[in-house]
Amino acid sequence: QVQLVQSGGGLAQAGGSLKLSCAVSGGTFGSLSMAWFRQAAGKAREFVGGISWSAGRTFYTNFVKGRFTISRDNAKNTVYLQMNSLKPEDTAVYYCAAEASIAVVLRNPSYWGQGTQVTVSS
Repeated sequence: QVQLVQSGGGLAQAGGSLKLSCAVSGGTFGSLSMAWFRQAAGKAREFVGGISWSAGRTFYTNFVKGRFTISRDNAKNTVYLQMNSLKPEDTAVYYCAAEASIAVVLRNPSYWGQGTQVTVSS
């Protein structure tokens, strides 16, 4: 059973930075594509970005492109979300997700982390 454990997050000021981590166990991390989603209070969960198993491809939604960066360390079974130039509208619970297929992880992944609160103050 694939398990995802998130860390990082917290409170930042607008324009600041935060980094989220997601450690994966119980599966072959090197063969998993990973993604990040977020859910703001009262809103639906939305896709933030994704990375292929080889890290050869990354995908970002338009509202984070140029500000957020997804990376992975296959030796540490960990994927990261570096968030720069944070805005108050980035406030949400952030979730990492995993799936064998890059196409599926971007839309409907099977495995989810527990979620991490990110709050950006103006």
